[in-house]
Amino acid sequence: MSLSKEEVTKKLGNSIRTIRQAKQLSIERLALDSGIEYTHLSRIELGKINTSIYHLYRISKSLNVSLNDLFQDITP
Repeated sequence: MSLSKEEVTKKLGNSIRTIRQAKQLSIERLALDSGIEYTHLSRIELGKINTSIYHLYRISKSLNVSLNDLFQDITP
């Protein structure tokens, strides 16, 4: 069974938040490090928007994790 777009964006946002918090980074710090506006990053973490692969790449680099790590809770 495949996930809906909304389920994927929520799971992805939760994954980003979980990794960020485990690394003890504030959302403000991650926003600065990744070059993404704070409000945009907040909406990504809340699963409210579907963001670009480029933003996910920037987030993963700033968190020092692979893109695969961001999608770990989504892949079958």
